[in-house]
Amino acid sequence: MINSKLRAFIDKAYDDRAISEWDVRTLLRHILPDGISNREEANALIALDRLVPKPCNAWSDVLIALLVDYVVWAERPTGVVRGDDAHWLVSSLGAAGGPTRTALRAAHEIVREAQEVDDILINFILASQRLQDADDVVLELPARRRANAA
Repeated sequence: MINSKLRAFIDKAYDDRAISEWDVRTLLRHILPDGISNREEANALIALDRLVPKPCNAWSDVLIALLVDYVVWAERPTGVVRGDDAHWLVSSLGAAGGPTRTALRAAHEIVREAQEVDDILINFILASQRLQDADDVVLELPARRRANAA
């Protein structure tokens, strides 16, 4: 369930088609001071990233940090992104025609931060890079961090 403050934040950003530095500070200090607490909140923020054409510069870094903290450290088992978690993440980040640049960067950071990741997440990143022609984003993973697909 999404709390009412987060819902109001999303509604305002959607109506304005903008996310300002002030909005980002408000999100971190007053709306999600303890980070994302469930998949619904994560899904809502990922969807918002798709809907706002040119957010402020701080938005991407904040969204990525919130997603990494939730997916890698708040979900159990800690540091492991596989099975249902990996499938959910790929579905959410890739919805509506593929990931945004921020969503792709978030996937990269989750892979870098996690101790184990499912192959579906790695394949998602590689396929998304090809679709976006993202020359500046290269995925390099040590073999020990990869988990077999469930």
